[in-house]
Amino acid sequence: MTKTAFIYTDEFLKFDYGPAHPLKTSRLNLAYELIKAHGLLSLPNVRYVEAGKAEDEELLLFHNKEYIEALRAVNAGVELPHACFFGLGSEDNPVFKGVFDWSRLVAGASLQAASLVDLGEVDIAFNISGGLHHAMSMRAAGFCYVNDIVIAILSLLKKGRRVAYIDIDAHHGDGVQTAFYNTDKVLTISIHETGEVLFPGTGFENETGRDKGEGYSVNIPMPPYSDDELFIHAFNEIVPPLINKFRPDIVVAQLGVDSFSSDPLAHLNYTNNGFCEVVKKIKDISPKWVALGGGGYDFVNLAKAWTLAWAIMNDVEIPDEIPEDFLNKYSHEGFINRKMMDDNYSETGIRKEQMREEVERALKFLKENVFVKLGI
Repeated sequence: MTKTAFIYTDEFLKFDYGPAHPLKTSRLNLAYELIKAHGLLSLPNVRYVEAGKAEDEELLLFHNKEYIEALRAVNAGVELPHACFFGLGSEDNPVFKGVFDWSRLVAGASLQAASLVDLGEVDIAFNISGGLHHAMSMRAAGFCYVNDIVIAILSLLKKGRRVAYIDIDAHHGDGVQTAFYNTDKVLTISIHETGEVLFPGTGFENETGRDKGEGYSVNIPMPPYSDDELFIHAFNEIVPPLINKFRPDIVVAQLGVDSFSSDPLAHLNYTNNGFCEVVKKIKDISPKWVALGGGGYDFVNLAKAWTLAWAIMNDVEIPDEIPEDFLNKYSHEGFINRKMMDDNYSETGIRKEQMREEVERALKFLKENVFVKLGI
């Protein structure tokens, strides 16, 4: 039986990016409550872990000391003149009360997930608050203040582990790529909407690493409106062969769901059908697995998708209907008209063929360059 850990705390709800900001910490609680409603935290193999805060020395595994001090300085929610040099106080990364505490808590939860998996206490650990993949060593970006992913991976590297990173968020995992662009110690793979139309404007297939890292940075840019079929095809063509060749001790995967057709911040048309197929494949190819959350701004689909992902992690099938008690409690969130866990969407026609050609072009480049470089 697969041993799993779910890392969470109600402390997440104390933090607020602001009324107009698309990232609401309440989305984490919604996913947690739906997971509970399906009985997925009371399974005999499941361990619930209360999230704790990262210490300064852990944050400094990746982040510059001056940046961490700037983040600490604005924790009261008051903007300071120098904070803008660190990306703090922007529209994407506002200064709010507890911003440093929030960042420490997210990073701490990811470090707990990494430690539990590394020590063999569980096979899979899931931190839905994590996956903040845009933060750089000296700058906040894209709703991300501290890069919990990089910190967790660095903590594993310190222990001599071989780590592969898989990112399926709609947005390119630029902060993680940057951190490991010059090394062969970490294989980073990001499948995302092309940077030609979406933030952060990076993640093209020719970004393959530098120096010792050449061939160990892999990007699969997807054209806007790509659907489940193209997503699954691109993933299967590239990711399993790379993981099989690299042979990681641990896979860290970011499971952002802003790639869904209903999401307001991207232009992809995946559904939880394609998402679940890819999550199953990640589980199959991962010797051990640290799973993290990420983007997702349609909160109904986010809660459904991460609940389905957690069910897959625990080898459990759940009913397609959302439990009635949950629907009654959270009808104001939009669930009442979307009662089923499943959804469906598929592209057809000329636009689909054009997208297919674009995807195949990127896959061909990766096979002729990255695969050859790595001897696949």
